[in-house]
Amino acid sequence: MTDPDRIWTEASGRLRAEIGDGPFSSYIAPSAVRVDSAGQLILVTPTAYARDWVRKNALRRMNELWLGLDGLNRRLDVRCRAEVGSAPPASAIRAGNIVDATPRLAALSSSSLTAAPTIAPVADGARAVRAAGLQERLTFDSFVEGQGNAFALAIAKQVASWADGHFNPVFFCGPYGYGKTHLLNAIAWEAQRLRPEAKVVYLTAERFLSTFVKAMQDRSTAAFKESLRSADMLLLDDVQFVGGKTSTQEELLSTLTALIEDGKRIVFSADRAPMALTEVEPRLRSHLAAGLTCPVEAGDRELKIAVAQNRLKALSALGVVQGEAAPEVLAQLVDRTPGSMRELEGAVNTLAAAAGSRLSTVSVDEASVLLGAALRGGPERRITVDEIQKTVADHFNLKQADLLSERRTRSVARPRQIAMYLCKQHTTRSYPDIGRRFGGRDHTTVLHGVRKIEELMAQDDQIARDVEALTRKLRG
Repeated sequence: MTDPDRIWTEASGRLRAEIGDGPFSSYIAPSAVRVDSAGQLILVTPTAYARDWVRKNALRRMNELWLGLDGLNRRLDVRCRAEVGSAPPASAIRAGNIVDATPRLAALSSSSLTAAPTIAPVADGARAVRAAGLQERLTFDSFVEGQGNAFALAIAKQVASWADGHFNPVFFCGPYGYGKTHLLNAIAWEAQRLRPEAKVVYLTAERFLSTFVKAMQDRSTAAFKESLRSADMLLLDDVQFVGGKTSTQEELLSTLTALIEDGKRIVFSADRAPMALTEVEPRLRSHLAAGLTCPVEAGDRELKIAVAQNRLKALSALGVVQGEAAPEVLAQLVDRTPGSMRELEGAVNTLAAAAGSRLSTVSVDEASVLLGAALRGGPERRITVDEIQKTVADHFNLKQADLLSERRTRSVARPRQIAMYLCKQHTTRSYPDIGRRFGGRDHTTVLHGVRKIEELMAQDDQIARDVEALTRKLRG
């Protein structure tokens, strides 16, 4: 069986039976399988919230079902509708052939969607990074610096310079869509530019997993190990996906140990800090945390406007748009797209594809019409710290003053930590600022609280349900 539509029908039917009608109807049923210009299969969800739920709760099992039915050994990624724009339906694929969209949208898709690597790493200079699936647009020049990512950017440039005497491994962590993949791509390009003879290997964790499984099936694990352990620099993206895969974790741990002993450079990224990766084996977690853990935090409004401007410049160079968007149009787009940078870029892509050569004349009202569902519905709405505190207090039958008090009983301390976590996720407040809003607490207390909730969400279903319910309330 190779028809994606038939595979999806059977796989989703099995998934419904496993996760139940309620979650399936809410998150899976409204979604559809599409394909980007590089042939990557994508499950397109209607919202970013549904995308995040699928990634956390269903994507791994979905891929297990898909790989069991698909004779072409393809894997699914998941994106929200705003990120994908006009990717063609999966039915456009027949035995690996892609049906292209219009030239403008094809250029838009190829420059905005991440194409998963499709071949094993090679070792001949600049081709090594290209073969590993890097995107040429994701360089330091195109990375927009802001308050939430300045430290991460400085560390990334340090790693790319091959400077001696620095931390190894370097571990970038943070929410989806805030620049971790961009930084890893930029490191690889710059490191290869500075040392053309070096072997730089970039892989997603899923690609690492699938390549390792195939090597075991083909009895070629020795060649697989050599391809990685001969690297001068190894970059592994989204390492959280190795969780639960015992043999893969053992191989990654062995590779990590061998490279460090040989003085090679290692860079990882994940959606959480190393010690919060509870599905990862403790020894591997310890090695991941042994270097430098570098957070990549959500951007503030000024950074998001700069990202939108930067994306429009890139699309102008591709001939997708002409002129510049009015400042008030960009401000509205940013204020009504409160999700990740990827979601923001998806909204910019939608505006660019719709406006084209008329971009400079598009008004705020016309932009709202052109963008339609790409903007999260309704007028501008910002979530405040005060609103989060009131919502959390009400949810746990507390008073808002309890969250600001010195009380340390679990019935108060845990909701307080959840409120701090939500403040970091849904506002642009810094750790010190959040601490001040919670009774003058130190920023380290806030950081501990945020990381504790990140850890508990992976272990405690009730905590995860509470955070999900509060997120829905805050988003209206």
